[in-house]
Amino acid sequence: PGISKERSTGANNKKSGDFPARVGAMSKPRISYFYDADVGNFYYGQGHPMKPHRIKMTHNLVLNYGLHKGMEVYRPHLSTQEELCKFHTEDYVDFLQRITPQNMKDHSAQLSRFNVGEDCPVYDGLYEFCQISAGGSIAGAVKINHNESDIAINWAGGLHHAKKAEASGFCYINDIVLGILELLKYHARVLYIDIDIHHGDGVEEAFYTTDRVMTVSFHKYGDYFPGTGDIRDVGAGAGKYYSLNYPLRDGIDDFNYQQIFRPV
Repeated sequence: PGISKERSTGANNKKSGDFPARVGAMSKPRISYFYDADVGNFYYGQGHPMKPHRIKMTHNLVLNYGLHKGMEVYRPHLSTQEELCKFHTEDYVDFLQRITPQNMKDHSAQLSRFNVGEDCPVYDGLYEFCQISAGGSIAGAVKINHNESDIAINWAGGLHHAKKAEASGFCYINDIVLGILELLKYHARVLYIDIDIHHGDGVEEAFYTTDRVMTVSFHKYGDYFPGTGDIRDVGAGAGKYYSLNYPLRDGIDDFNYQQIFRPV
């Protein structure tokens, strides 16, 4: 295991082959870890709760505990506009490319249209941060598809609120949806499990009408962002019963969480 200074490659056009073999009970999992040293330099703004610097802090913990020695470490490629448009609309991606703190006053209509503003501010390097985040998740899916990894880690990812043509909840590009779309090239079905305190609304919405992706979300519910994720929301059409929501109230502890998570 070592550190690759080159950017990893992203999705390719290789046709589907045999499904990767499952990891044996006694075998050591092969882990791909994606990290870009620039990711901690992005800044959402003073007082904003989203702090990419925490990704750098987490990476430093990984290094100091020596965890990187058991993984292949890669610098993710910068995802291309073509890759991002596998899910997001072209006009939305184009807007993210062009918008800057210097020109945002000239694009008030688009800021409103794409829900970019207070929660999802315009900041220097916004598009590059999206490229890094999505690049890691896409490349991780490629590694799994090609049976080169059993587990892929991308701390800069997990931006589950972003919609097809709308930013939401600090998220602009939905790297998870893009990663799942990559996995679907080789796998008949994908199970997505979300344990963030907020409902994984963007991912659920993207796959709400298909039976190829099952979304499972454990989240706080009731007068809490984003306000979705009711237990009665189960999918629609071909995707009916392929969306599972487990809404929770305040006060749950580790033991009780385990009691609901494992059976589900």
